[in-house]
Amino acid sequence: MNKFTVIGAGLAGCEAAWQIAEAGHKVTLVEMKPVKFTPAHKSEYFAELVCSNSLKASRIESAAGLLKEEMARLGSLTVPIARGCAVPAGGALAVDRGIFSQAVTERILSHPNITVEHRVVEKIAPSDDEIIIIATGPLTDGALSSEIERMCRGMLSFYDAAAPIVTAESVDMTKAFGASRYDRGGESDYINCPFNKAQYEEFINELIQAEGAVVHDFDVYEGCMPIEKLAKRGLDAPRFGPMKPVGLVDPSTGHRPWACVQLRRENDRGTMFNLVGFQTNLKFGEQKRVFSMIPGLENAEFVRYGVMHRNSFIDSPRVLNGDFSLKENKNIFFAGQITGVEGYMESAASGIMAGKNAVRRAEGRETVILGENTMIGALSRYISDESVKNFQPMGANFGILPPIEPKIRDKKERYKALAIRALSEIINDK
Repeated sequence: MNKFTVIGAGLAGCEAAWQIAEAGHKVTLVEMKPVKFTPAHKSEYFAELVCSNSLKASRIESAAGLLKEEMARLGSLTVPIARGCAVPAGGALAVDRGIFSQAVTERILSHPNITVEHRVVEKIAPSDDEIIIIATGPLTDGALSSEIERMCRGMLSFYDAAAPIVTAESVDMTKAFGASRYDRGGESDYINCPFNKAQYEEFINELIQAEGAVVHDFDVYEGCMPIEKLAKRGLDAPRFGPMKPVGLVDPSTGHRPWACVQLRRENDRGTMFNLVGFQTNLKFGEQKRVFSMIPGLENAEFVRYGVMHRNSFIDSPRVLNGDFSLKENKNIFFAGQITGVEGYMESAASGIMAGKNAVRRAEGRETVILGENTMIGALSRYISDESVKNFQPMGANFGILPPIEPKIRDKKERYKALAIRALSEIINDK
């Protein structure tokens, strides 16, 4: 009988342990909190969401929505919990992060096949009958980071930034207004802070001159580009990015704003909102000064300022198989963002597959990689594709799926067809 150990109780680790336990095997889940915390983690609960509280789009006709539906059909732990503690966010699935993490923790602790150990792991030395899943996340450091680097013959790093959060009551709603883009969702889903041209240009000028918390020009992954670095690319770069005004009409003018900052509901009660797309590395004092120039946020109460985190991921195409096992030791699996999948649900999905394949390995069955037409299968193939030389993190997107022939010109219809094709191939074979 094989022994199963999962290291790390983030989304990926919890999903991996859950799959093993649900398959009828005993598994030990090792989590270093509360013995030790990373700079980004504050809660003792598992599956802590440290950046955005959004799990992206819900519609299966979207890449993110399709991914979550595939996960749900594969017996996901986190997707049903997320749907059960969702907060209004237009077409996105956003959660009350406290309720979400607590619910995941309670499910893990109550499972009779899961034993939780709180300790810091510094060495990976599996016994002959042990299968290990490493899901320690992009903030892995210290002795364990060195151990993984040794196992994987090198590690890549990038830097990820989190957005500030403000209290809802401190937003001046005489200047801001509630609305979702193109009226998708209720007015309480988002708060919009509109700029005219002069306000926007003054804001961008101060933003690019503001002092950063780190002097080095880090190579930041494009998906989490700090707003100040984006602004330095050109005056209109933010206006065509996170500050785009499309789909919005300012009720005070009856026209589309020149630019707009959206605030997304952070919790179920709607007492806190985060600045969408405003990941930042500015010093806290500079954040207060510059972000208070946003119309409606002149007197905003910042309950959390944006922070920069170190994130690491392995060179998966060189060291991992498509089933998430290590090429040099197939009884060791990796899961989560450390593999180069980018995003909360992408990380959780990799945990599902690592857990399922760990069980198959123990039972003497062949491991599986889902079909290339599925979002999870496409991600699995991407992180193990040796033809990818300059490996960078990848999130769910329709661009990694094989095209449908003959080509469907209408984008909505094409995405719908891709989703239908993918879901028709999902079979939960435990």
